[in-house]
Amino acid sequence: MPALSLAERLTLYEKLMRLDKPIGILLLAWPTLWGLWFASGGRPSLVILWVFLLGIVLMRSAGCVINDYADRDFDRHVARTRERPLAAGKLPPKEALLLAAVLALLAFLLILPLQNALLIKLALVAALLAATYPFTKRFFAIPQAYLGIAFGFGIPMAFAAELGAVPPVAWLLLVANMFWSIAYDTEYAMVDRADDLKIGIKTSAITFGRFDVVAVMASYGASLLLLALAGQQLNMGKFYYLGLIVAAGIAAYHYTLIRARDPARCFKAFLHNNWFGAAVFAGIVLDYLAS
Repeated sequence: MPALSLAERLTLYEKLMRLDKPIGILLLAWPTLWGLWFASGGRPSLVILWVFLLGIVLMRSAGCVINDYADRDFDRHVARTRERPLAAGKLPPKEALLLAAVLALLAFLLILPLQNALLIKLALVAALLAATYPFTKRFFAIPQAYLGIAFGFGIPMAFAAELGAVPPVAWLLLVANMFWSIAYDTEYAMVDRADDLKIGIKTSAITFGRFDVVAVMASYGASLLLLALAGQQLNMGKFYYLGLIVAAGIAAYHYTLIRARDPARCFKAFLHNNWFGAAVFAGIVLDYLAS
């Protein structure tokens, strides 16, 4: 492996952390923001908000590094991922592990000044989920469900940070996020299904088979139903449910993109999920502003 200049190494780190592709940060941020706004009644602490936003970027980056480390032997056989730094042999695996450890440590140090024992315990669970998710593709038929729990764990952490406790509605929101993740990450998996079948990893797109489109839409429906139930428990008003209606319309649009299973359109649907999360969040914010 040739020696790299500092600029070349930083560019590879950026790609390894996917900072050039912010969709993952957004999909992690939206459920966390839902949780912060719900837990605080629409008035989150600015300190807690900044801690969580920085933590989202750091932990998503660390998760991408771990994912690429775990999948480096698979990625080189997939057209879309074969040029990733580890798959292409541009960085040594040990260096990637060190980078992931530094990112995770920085994220953990962020929450220590909050002096919240419950939050620290939940953060350790979140780190474990992020570190182990990439390996679930070896044995779990629907690893996207595990991803949904990992990506949604900012919700109970948000309640712990704001309230010092995690009420049942936080777990309901976590399950809602799990179904949303199954929907959007199945769309993502539909892009690589042919390659994934060849290399033998498990994805929901493969598990659902010819029922993949139905499963995606059912997952969107389950997520929206659970979000509506959570809204009922939290006494949300009309603007919140208007946000859910907009999100449902976005999900319906995704059906038009994925029904033919064209990889490019499935990937477009995946990326468009940013607007689903944003619609739900906008409904939450507007509802609290109006109350």
